[in-house]
Amino acid sequence: MKRPLHSAAAFSLVELTLALGVAAFCLLAILGMLPVTLKTQQASIQQTTANEIISEIADELRAAARLPPGIAKKLNNADPQQNKTWTLNQHWFKVANPDWLYYTVEGEWTGGISPSPAPSDAAFIVLINYSKPPSDTTSLAIIVVSWPATAVNPSTGTGTPIGSVQAMVAVNR
Repeated sequence: MKRPLHSAAAFSLVELTLALGVAAFCLLAILGMLPVTLKTQQASIQQTTANEIISEIADELRAAARLPPGIAKKLNNADPQQNKTWTLNQHWFKVANPDWLYYTVEGEWTGGISPSPAPSDAAFIVLINYSKPPSDTTSLAIIVVSWPATAVNPSTGTGTPIGSVQAMVAVNR
């Protein structure tokens, strides 16, 4: 027995159009979420880099040995408050507070110290506030990393950054 040709199984044009419409709607929804996903990923990268910067600064603060004033004067051949080279150890004793530092997108220090203008490759600005005076056993520093570096004015401490990360570091001596 032969089957007639008109009873063969196949998709109709209406079914095919509906299937293509559903697939197109799903693809548009996925493509619509792409900008939000990219923005979230960029924010995550910036927060991770900011946390790495804080970790690096905290490590340097913890590694800096506090010297008795007499020995520090002999080693530096000057009073620690008058030393012009930038080291985190020296800044525990400095008169001006806070420190403003500039970092690149990769989290590398640019060498820039405020109040100088932000270097062209600066992406992050770091505020380090030292507690005064440090005690014999523990010193505190509050570190705030903000981005972009041009969004914060170091001379006034004002501005609206896109994002920032803050940490308090206790350094036991």
